[in-house]
Amino acid sequence: MADSIEEAVSRALEEAPPRNFRETVDLAINLRDLDLNDPNNRVDESIVLPSGTGQETSIVVFAEGETALRAEDVADQVLSGDDLEDLGDDSDAAKDLADETDFFVAQANLMQDIGRYLGTVLGPRGKMPTPLQPDDDVVEVVNRMKNTVQLRSRDRRTFHTRVGAEDMTADDISTNIGVVVRRLEANLEKGPLNIDGIYVKTTMGPSVEVPT
Repeated sequence: MADSIEEAVSRALEEAPPRNFRETVDLAINLRDLDLNDPNNRVDESIVLPSGTGQETSIVVFAEGETALRAEDVADQVLSGDDLEDLGDDSDAAKDLADETDFFVAQANLMQDIGRYLGTVLGPRGKMPTPLQPDDDVVEVVNRMKNTVQLRSRDRRTFHTRVGAEDMTADDISTNIGVVVRRLEANLEKGPLNIDGIYVKTTMGPSVEVPT
């Protein structure tokens, strides 16, 4: 299967017309025979891509003290409890932050305040922070999240996730796709039988079916 995935990726890269920007490579996933009105049937997974996403991933950390100092080396922004309160008073700033950030991480003791001040902004966007436990290394967590993508169907039968960038090798992208497909099949009630089709494409290029 790995060889046939790589062939599909190679075709998608070759058939993509030249653009004056660096395109991402995305998977489009079509599901079948699932009642997605039932939240239990929805796909909602964070997946670490072994070959990386090929893109910059924006990560904001809510932390204080030593954790905040360590996070400054790896996160795009580090925000304190006071910053959190300020965002709670400025819904436009909170929405902008949510839209510009791929992932949030927070010290576990700040999660209650995040729910109070930002829950209505982050919750519907599926961006509530990953809680940092006391023995977690914030640097390790943030670096792992830089290679993480969200696989999230919500109530739609067709949804997308990023699996690379056009200047990555077809081998690296197909390795990422293999991980996504295996996680998806493990997550679905009937495994591969719930998949109607998977397609790979660059941002503006044609779709190529991925064999599953």
